[in-house]
Amino acid sequence: MSQDIRDFANTSNAWPFVEARALLKHLGGKTPEKGYVLFETGYGPSGLPHIGTFGEVARTTMVRHAFHQLSDLPTKLFAFSDDMDGLRKVPDNIPNKEMVSEHLGKPLTQIPDPFGTHESFGHHNNARLRAFLDDFGFDYEFQSSTDYYMGGKFDDMLLRVLAKYDEIINVVLPTLGDERRATYSPFLPICPNTGVVLQVPIIEHDLAAGTVVYEDANGAKVETLVTGGRCKLQWKADWGMRWAGLDVNYEMSGKDLIDSVKLSSRICRVLGHTPPLNLTYELFNDENGEKISKSRGNGLAVEEWLRYAPPESLSLFMYQKPKTAKRLFFDIIPRNVDDYLSHLENYEKLEEDKKIDNPVWHIHQGNPPHEEAHLSYNILLNLASVCHTEDKAVLWHFIGRYRPGANPENAPILDKLVEYAINYYQDFVRPAKQYRQPSEAEIAALEDLSKTLKAIPAGSDGAEIQTQVYEVGKRHNFENLKDWFKALYEILLGQSQGPRMGSFIALYGIEETVSLIGRVLAGEDLSS
Repeated sequence: MSQDIRDFANTSNAWPFVEARALLKHLGGKTPEKGYVLFETGYGPSGLPHIGTFGEVARTTMVRHAFHQLSDLPTKLFAFSDDMDGLRKVPDNIPNKEMVSEHLGKPLTQIPDPFGTHESFGHHNNARLRAFLDDFGFDYEFQSSTDYYMGGKFDDMLLRVLAKYDEIINVVLPTLGDERRATYSPFLPICPNTGVVLQVPIIEHDLAAGTVVYEDANGAKVETLVTGGRCKLQWKADWGMRWAGLDVNYEMSGKDLIDSVKLSSRICRVLGHTPPLNLTYELFNDENGEKISKSRGNGLAVEEWLRYAPPESLSLFMYQKPKTAKRLFFDIIPRNVDDYLSHLENYEKLEEDKKIDNPVWHIHQGNPPHEEAHLSYNILLNLASVCHTEDKAVLWHFIGRYRPGANPENAPILDKLVEYAINYYQDFVRPAKQYRQPSEAEIAALEDLSKTLKAIPAGSDGAEIQTQVYEVGKRHNFENLKDWFKALYEILLGQSQGPRMGSFIALYGIEETVSLIGRVLAGEDLSS
């Protein structure tokens, strides 16, 4: 690590550096006894990995990388799966629901895989998580709650929970309602007959024997060890115990878990450990401003985003303002792509001390690509729109003329953008297109625009063309020139918004644009 980078990192206002400096202070600048600084992210494998999973790992990775610029302390990132949790309901998006319903209440790793590919439902979803994280190139170590409980890795800490039973109870009970308070225990026995994780009152606990006693459905007392996977903990107690058992140093979580973080932190302290430093991030909202929920399915899947945009644009969305609630819907994708491209283009122009404040530095672990994108995502969308095409070659015909020498082989970023733009056009732009006929005043302006474009010298750039389009609007007394450009979008492109017209005409071609205007003036339907 160069001293310059470290100096820059110590003064940067980029939030990953703010978090990393706070963590270094939290640790007293020293390596923990276990020999490394531990970052953790959690995963509930009752469902498939989703955009929140990506966001948490991506953001944690950014903080971890920032931390490496500030210190030489070794680090690890654990992706921890809560696969010992009992399945409470059958997910909607799986096959063989009836089969799974027969195993409700059992740990996820004890339920047959409805997909028929792995030894259990939990193992299947864990494999999906690992593949998901691997596809994005995250550096992590996968950890399984089942392995820790069944393999005895949590045994010492579970006995510690048993020893601190009354203290933990006294921490938790004030946060519960009367009915729940009467039956609460941090321990959930696993029924030796059915394998179900039992929500039952604990009527006795014996530290010397390492056991708890509960009553079964028939009223008989059952004594069971708390170790060896015979019990698991209620999740808030489980979280605090895990922090203590693993000595987790940093873990972020959503705003909906603020109270849980406070409670689990208190439990962690009762167990004699310091809870991790925590960043609380805001949640995402759907198109209607309502909180995104896995169960409601009103979110945007990672796979859906990646059909329309590069993964780096999703990373940028996660990087920007993690403590601010953000709308997450398809229509934000084009803006995020172009913002990413803009940050990438500006990166090399920055002074060295400012580069680490650029989002692409954090997205690319300090090594952003040097390739130029050449064109914005939005202008490619509009090119696909006016061409009515799903054929990459058609778009490349125009691109090659606009950017001589650029081709799919030597401009891979641009080539992928073309694919993404075509997909987005197919699914969102094309179905929403609504062309309109021009008014008499607009016909006169379009005739003037056609003559003006014909007179523009060959090779004129987008800025020069934009000036001429602007002047035509002024000549025809549009009260607000925004209305002139809106009219061009609605008449020529079939949409209410669009690109900078000068840049678009330069890409599409002056001759082609004149021809397009001619078709409108002839009364032709451009939607066909």
